[in-house]
Amino acid sequence: MAALEGDGEGARIADSARRLVGLMARLAGWRPDELWAATPADVAAVLAGWRGDGEAADGAGIDRTALAAMMEQYPDG
Repeated sequence: MAALEGDGEGARIADSARRLVGLMARLAGWRPDELWAATPADVAAVLAGWRGDGEAADGAGIDRTALAAMMEQYPDG
């Protein structure tokens, strides 16, 4: 992540990635090796289970509001 740090868009991407990594580690209970081996489909499946509606598993994705709610519920601290 060091290459993405700094000012501007790269820093925002790095911050978002760190939050998502922390969220998935807590939400899915993934250890580092499992986390880094996960695919976007794996993440979508976990998020669909969290939402309970299967929407993300169908490829519809997760909207900004739902992601913000999860980030609020599971802050990186």
